[in-house]
Amino acid sequence: MLRIKWFGHAFFTITLSNGYTIAIDPHDGLSIGLKRPSVEADLILVTHDHFDHNAVDVARKNGTRIFKSFYGETEIDNIRIKGYRTFHDKVGGRRRGENTVYKIVAEGISIAHMGDLGHIIGDELVNELKNIDVLMIPVGGVYTIGPDEAWEIVSMIQPRITIPMHYWIKGLTLPLHRIDDFLAYVKKVRVERLETNTLEIDAETLPSERVVAILKPP
Repeated sequence: MLRIKWFGHAFFTITLSNGYTIAIDPHDGLSIGLKRPSVEADLILVTHDHFDHNAVDVARKNGTRIFKSFYGETEIDNIRIKGYRTFHDKVGGRRRGENTVYKIVAEGISIAHMGDLGHIIGDELVNELKNIDVLMIPVGGVYTIGPDEAWEIVSMIQPRITIPMHYWIKGLTLPLHRIDDFLAYVKKVRVERLETNTLEIDAETLPSERVVAILKPP
């Protein structure tokens, strides 16, 4: 059983059945108006080196391994990780730099975290992520793809479970779109609003139909 936990913005942890924890894009909470997360991770992945995504000290413990803007493929503790080079804007990174999309495969489940993706992805990356089990994608616009572009990418990839991220929640000081702006584009997919910021899944019980899972803000 994998446990995916959202700490607001683009910060998630993925905890395996043995307790091993992966943190992705940690923030410190206070600098963006949210509560400081309480996390200890064995592995930290950072999609790009901006303050609201790279607060590794929040989740670091003795022995934590840290990957920042990793492009390539590796295996760590029976977890397969692949990093894809993308951009934080629509002009090849000239405005906001590069961004890493991470694909993680663990316990038979494939997960992609899109970071602060700023553009529509090409066919090569679509094919790499096609029919992935879980897709974490920014939907708030302003600094990333907007709600309409996010849905366009979801429609191309067709993940089993889509988890929107990087949108405005109570307390956040960044001027992002709200989740309902994204949901206005969602069609022919079941939407579930969870009463928790945690989603538990395993390979045998993944939904047979596509779902957009709205996690409760922490």
